[in-house]
Amino acid sequence: MDIRGFCQCWKWQVVCSFLLCSWGWVSGQLRYSIVEESEPGTLLGNVAQDLGIKRAELSQRRIHLRSEQSQQYFSVNQDNGGLVVKERIDRESLCGSSPRCLLQLEVVAENPLELISLEIEILDINDNSPTFSSNDRIIEITELVITPGARFALGIAEDLDVGVNGVSQYTLNTNPYFSLSVKNRKDGTLIPQLILEKVLDREEKQEHHLILTAIDGGEPARSGTCRITVLVLDINDNIPIFDQSVYKVSIRENSLLKSTIFILNATDRDDGVNGEIEYSYDEHTSKFARQLFSVHEKTGEIYINGLVDYEEESFYELSIKAADKGVPKLEGNCIVQVEIEDVNDNAPEITITSVANNIPENAPSGDVVGFITVKDRDSGKNGEIKLHLSPNVPFKIKQMKNRYALVIDGNLDREETPQYTIELTASDLGSPPLYSKTSVTLRVSDINDNAPLFTQSTYNAFIKENSDPGTLLCTVSASDLDEGVNSDLVYSIVESQIDGSSVSSFVYIHSNDGNIYAQRSFDYEQIQVLQITIKVEDSGSPQLSSTVPVFLFILDTNDNPPTLLYPEHSEDLIVQERIPKSTSVGYLVTKLSAVDLDSGHNAWLLFTLIHPINYSSFQVSKHTGEVRTVRGFQEAENMEQQLVISISDQGSPPLSTTVTVLVSMADEVIVERPKSGDFLTNTKPPSDMTLYLIISLVAISLVSLVTFMILLVKCLRKDSYDWGSSCCLLGGSQSKPYTDQYQPALYLNTDGTLKYMEVRMVPPGSQGQSYQTHLPPAPEQQDFSIVQPVNYPQLKDIYQEASSEGESLNDPNNVSGDITV
Repeated sequence: MDIRGFCQCWKWQVVCSFLLCSWGWVSGQLRYSIVEESEPGTLLGNVAQDLGIKRAELSQRRIHLRSEQSQQYFSVNQDNGGLVVKERIDRESLCGSSPRCLLQLEVVAENPLELISLEIEILDINDNSPTFSSNDRIIEITELVITPGARFALGIAEDLDVGVNGVSQYTLNTNPYFSLSVKNRKDGTLIPQLILEKVLDREEKQEHHLILTAIDGGEPARSGTCRITVLVLDINDNIPIFDQSVYKVSIRENSLLKSTIFILNATDRDDGVNGEIEYSYDEHTSKFARQLFSVHEKTGEIYINGLVDYEEESFYELSIKAADKGVPKLEGNCIVQVEIEDVNDNAPEITITSVANNIPENAPSGDVVGFITVKDRDSGKNGEIKLHLSPNVPFKIKQMKNRYALVIDGNLDREETPQYTIELTASDLGSPPLYSKTSVTLRVSDINDNAPLFTQSTYNAFIKENSDPGTLLCTVSASDLDEGVNSDLVYSIVESQIDGSSVSSFVYIHSNDGNIYAQRSFDYEQIQVLQITIKVEDSGSPQLSSTVPVFLFILDTNDNPPTLLYPEHSEDLIVQERIPKSTSVGYLVTKLSAVDLDSGHNAWLLFTLIHPINYSSFQVSKHTGEVRTVRGFQEAENMEQQLVISISDQGSPPLSTTVTVLVSMADEVIVERPKSGDFLTNTKPPSDMTLYLIISLVAISLVSLVTFMILLVKCLRKDSYDWGSSCCLLGGSQSKPYTDQYQPALYLNTDGTLKYMEVRMVPPGSQGQSYQTHLPPAPEQQDFSIVQPVNYPQLKDIYQEASSEGESLNDPNNVSGDITV
């Protein structure tokens, strides 16, 4: 029967191993058995089923084997969890002549991480025949001297198989002079001996030919033979004799080379050459023992010839013979049993059997992140181990049955410590103790636990009106302490309504870099301040976000020419006025009232007579727009005069409006009083005018005094305060603090017939600014009105806010703090 057929006979052993599996699982260990020479693919058992893992969980648990030496012979089927033979197994090459052949593996299951010890016993089959070290052996026996019953050692047969498959018996062919005796040694080895049954007579027969057969106990049995030739010699009738048949010796491992461990003593009663003894190993001593220990041929000293290691072998049996030099040689035999005593010469070995690559920073305490195996090849106290962990780390060691678990023992924060390098120290209890160290690196993976934060609590931006769409307003910036996708930031504008329109129709933000751009051209006369909310989100799960307000201040430009309000005029700005011929010098012909929708310098108006230039009959007030005569008129003069007057602002570049005034002379002119309600608001009865004027002057004075005191206190307390630290200016540079550029001043305006007080925020040494609406002259009893400049409340709020936030404008001429009554 061939080996393949023999393996089929062992199927029942594989089936029986499943029963052992259940026992092993209860004790925390799986055990299987398989006969050697099994075909690849042979099933040993179902690991997943024995571990209680459902088939649907196999892909997630990813069961696999781990072993330093035996992993190549077995594998786990990922589809059904079956443990199968991966390649041919030769028990003899793995375990030699060891009675049991056990392979230690580990079953690794993931999600959660779990390690189970796996023990596979390789069962022997009778695939090796007994063999002798020599197929031919010669035995010399002296005639007459050797009496019946004498024993002669024969060579033993070696069978690589073990147990019942090893050598079980010896047989000798039938011979009247010899019989066979087999002794069973302490280690189970059968020692064949040849027994002399009759006295040999050389003259009758010089040689005897015998066949020694060694038979093993397998099915079918295998055998090996050795041819023995017995030579009958002449007399040397005394053999060497040892004083003991068995000697016992104890030595410590790592003993020095060439050191003597024992001295043998054998005696031979013969004289001369027949009494000279030589010591040597016989065939029963293993090859490894011969290399480790040497016997001096003459003195019988046994000395160390190699490294004695208790962990390799703790017991040696030396079979030594003493032979004389007679003819034939006579031999005596003894056994020297050498026991090796362990010393603490092996440091503990630390093996990281499995460790998690990345640990989430929100992993709870008690979670296992790795398994550690510690071994010491020494025995007794020398092999007992203690494992220590480096201090000040959020991990601890938990001892299990035959390994250690590395578990979390605290809170993990990747932003504080993204990686831990843990030092493991193992020490035994020997004297002196031995240590070994190793380190393991654990990385903490990020979770989205930090919301992005803006670098500023608020942002301010400035843009001139009529700027092109796409103009960069400012840049907002945020940061996130997380990493990877959890720190990828996306900027957006929080949707809101501004005057019925979506805020996204006004501005646009780049989602990646935080740049804010104008979507349209802004008109200062419509909007002075635009407040938007910017939102930043990370890309983690769940997403975290934060917001910041951004204030957009619209700066005025000179984009509106002056507009004539009074007097009545045609579409082409032609005004007709009549004056009496008898008018005197300084007669008020008319008063031009105009307004400019811009603010600041852009709204300051100047009236200039441009035609006729050299004609000196009329003059125009530069600031009030009053047209008066400068001389009397003669009868012969032209009865109709044409005046061309330019109304210009002080913007850059200045804008102007040209008005043509046609003055005609008449004998009598009826003066009509203009109604102030046509272009003024908030009129009051004439009788209350004086009272209102007094109240207004007192109020303005008090406001001016309080404002001055507040600014003075701020200047004293915050000399070095930077008003522009948080500004995001369109020009990319910060201007000087607002209080350094402007200071309050109280002015009495006496231009024209209307007198009023005003408080101005002006640069040091510059003249004040005001918004004025110039009115035509009125009779003695006039209406009194509070005139408000166009868009002034909005402008005032803007610059009050800019003053409180420490903002300043690029062009100081664009700022006015006038309060006009």
